[in-house]
Order: sequence, then C-alpha cells, then structure tokens
Amino acid sequence: MPYPERLLADDEEIVEHLHPHWLTLLPAVFWFLLICALTGVSIAYLPSGSAHQILLLVVIVLAVLLILWLTVAPLIRWRSTHYVFTTHRVLIRRGVFKHTGRDITLSRISDVAYEQSLLDRVFAAGTLQIESSGEHGQENLVNIPRANQVQQTLNRLIENDANRRGYYPANRPSDS
Repeated sequence: MPYPERLLADDEEIVEHLHPHWLTLLPAVFWFLLICALTGVSIAYLPSGSAHQILLLVVIVLAVLLILWLTVAPLIRWRSTHYVFTTHRVLIRRGVFKHTGRDITLSRISDVAYEQSLLDRVFAAGTLQIESSGEHGQENLVNIPRANQVQQTLNRLIENDANRRGYYPANRPSDS
C-alpha cells in the first residue's frame, strides 16, 4: 500500500517505505499455530452429553478471542507501522487507535547509526537509530529490514538535501 501522496510537499519524493521486518510476526504465527492445535485437541476431548454444546461454544469463543489478541492485533500493529524516507524528511507513523507520528526533516538529523545482533544479521534486519536536534532527540526504529542499507540510503539523502539547500557545494574543490 503506497503512502498517501497528500502528506508530501510538491517536490518531495518517497525513496523508501518500510514496515518492521516480517520477523516481528513470528510470535504471532507461533501463537496462531498453538491456539489452533490446542483448540483441536480440546474439541476432540470434550465430554459428550448435555454440556457438550456449551463447552464447545466456550472453547471456540476462547480460541477466537486469543487469536484476535495474540495474532491479529500484532499483524494490524505491523501493518499500521510506517517508516517513510523521502527526499526531504523521515516520516514515522505508528498505531491504529492511538495514532502517533513524527516527522524529522533531513536537515535536523545529526547522526544515523544501525545495530545488528547475530540473529539480525542472519535475517537482514536491525535497529536504526536516528539522532536529531530538538526536544525528542533520538528515534529508534526497531526491526528495520536491511538496516545497514537503509542507514546508507538515509546518509545519502541527508547529503543530497544539504546540497539542495546549499549548505555545502555538491562538487567541493580540493584544498590545494
């Protein structure tokens, strides 16, 4: 799903639009499989008799509630988390009911770093740390896909933005 163009300036273009790495959905998949298995076993061993229908309904309702809480909610949180890198800024949007957003202009970013554990390196994920001037100085974007490449992209965008604004010339003369 593309990011809404109405939030962008006229000369602004989207360079990267990311969600957290799919790895963040593994616990939800685990819970889904476990709930389905336990529900099947529970239904198979329900006692027959007059209470069978009530117990069956209780098991199914409980399974549906657990699936909504432990699998559907994380999926919706994952889908509603947006990390958008444009030619002018970084846009961060999170949440469904409580929507939070942060825009960091490229000119205010003072440092970009990434961190990867061994497991992150295996799955090509990591944490991107964006340091900016202002009241909320640091933003950690956890479980970013290809965090090392995104860091390089962001550094290139910052440099291009500085060139566009005229902070330093694009072709710097050598110090001779």
